[in-house]
Amino acid sequence: MPSIFHLAYHVRDLDQSRHFYCDLLGCAEGRSTETWVDIDFFGHQLSLHLGEPFAVSNTGHVGHHLVPMPHLGVILQLDQWQQLADRLSASGEVQFVLAPQIRFAGEPGEQATMFFLDPSGNPIEVKGFRDLAAVYAK
Repeated sequence: MPSIFHLAYHVRDLDQSRHFYCDLLGCAEGRSTETWVDIDFFGHQLSLHLGEPFAVSNTGHVGHHLVPMPHLGVILQLDQWQQLADRLSASGEVQFVLAPQIRFAGEPGEQATMFFLDPSGNPIEVKGFRDLAAVYAK
């Protein structure tokens, strides 16, 4: 059943967040007040509220890497992923926790991935698949 998820979390500065999510990532702004802003995060509702972000640590064992936990993620078609990776790399505004790369090459679940932090330190993973039917491949 198709659905849209909603996730709300804290950010320290709404204007910095608007720039990051809308200008850099290419998401659209929705409703907002002085204390929060809704972002159309690749078709899902992300609500960014002023406050202190949650604690994060690099404790997720994935392949040969430790990745930030917890983290928010989205899965894109590979060509969309590549366009975003190129845009973020060229911007000079994003420091990658895990630079754009291919993970599990030649195995079920082969994917492109990148990890980065928003201006408040919230970790985001963006994956890219040639075929979205392979997301749950074993």
